[in-house]
Amino acid sequence: MQFLVTGYDGTDEGALKRRLAVRAEHMELAASMKKEGKYLYAVAILDATEKMVGSVLVVDFPTREDLDEWLKIEPYVTGEVWKIIEIKACKVPPFFME
Repeated sequence: MQFLVTGYDGTDEGALKRRLAVRAEHMELAASMKKEGKYLYAVAILDATEKMVGSVLVVDFPTREDLDEWLKIEPYVTGEVWKIIEIKACKVPPFFME
């Protein structure tokens, strides 16, 4: 099942610092999940000054419970980067998956 995950960073002064502190770990996990077919697409959300303020991910997990297990180890969650997380089921059209 595919999911659209939108994570919004905190807006406090330390938000960008927290993001950058765990970014390499986040990218490493994303790369391994991409190889497993779980990470389909991802983008950073930018503000008007092009500062990263959130993330949008399209992921593929067998169940919502499996997605929740991933969130327990996701560095942007454990590193307190994402303060608001929205999750919606979605479906990527096959021609985008080629």
